[in-house]
Amino acid sequence: MKSGLSTKTFNELSHFIYDELGIKMPPGKKTMLEGRLTKRMRALGLDNHDDYCRHVFSEEGQSEELVHLLDAVTTNKTDFFREPSHFDYLTATTLPELARTYGAGMRRRLRLWSAGCSTGEEPYTLAMVLSDYAEAVPGFNFDIFATDISTRVLEKARRAVYEKRLIAPVSPAFRKKYLLKSKDPDSPLVRIVPKLRAQVTFGRLNFMDDDFGWPEPMDIIFCRNVIIYFDKPTQEQLMNRFCRYLRPGGYLFLGHSESLHGYNVPLKQVAPTVYRFMR
Repeated sequence: MKSGLSTKTFNELSHFIYDELGIKMPPGKKTMLEGRLTKRMRALGLDNHDDYCRHVFSEEGQSEELVHLLDAVTTNKTDFFREPSHFDYLTATTLPELARTYGAGMRRRLRLWSAGCSTGEEPYTLAMVLSDYAEAVPGFNFDIFATDISTRVLEKARRAVYEKRLIAPVSPAFRKKYLLKSKDPDSPLVRIVPKLRAQVTFGRLNFMDDDFGWPEPMDIIFCRNVIIYFDKPTQEQLMNRFCRYLRPGGYLFLGHSESLHGYNVPLKQVAPTVYRFMR
């Protein structure tokens, strides 16, 4: 590389990332962004950040580079059964309450959205939990929708192939029911069973879009460890937008470090980082 990321170019990229993706990029992240863009610049045959910036702002870049830039600025950290208390609350409280009050899952199919699903560990965890719940509650049925803005992570989520080291949080009983081993005993990979893969519908969605396009409201939204990338005004705006797609009485699950305290949103906290839409 002939030159590093200048303050001027960083500021241009920072404003662009905020406007297009809602992700805050303060000056303290200049070194991080410079490092993460280096690999992408090599792939494009560019040897300085000013040329990359011009590429991003070009007509071609506006249509094709945004996804790659997003991949550079987000971490996409996720795990199977991350924050396991949420799944206990889901089966012990949320599902019975929604079925009793609104018939969700019983008189009609329950709709659940994994918002910011990354490489698929969260929606497949939810598919395991809800499938197990359905075995214990005859007649229960559900649909899981999973979205992310990154096409790269969505491709991996749809393949549903994971390294064995990543399934450590999955119980032995669930591994036996919901994971396929390779015919090669030395293979380090497992795959989600076809039944679970069919229960999750993946799609690309940008939280900055005015219309998320859901034809029916959701009963439950999981959006965990995602809004930490946004500033407070954007977080509040996004939570109110979520409420447009959440049934009254529906539930929103956030990450353990995320809070809506002090926000003007029609959501009431009912458990740690679990909120209910009160209209």
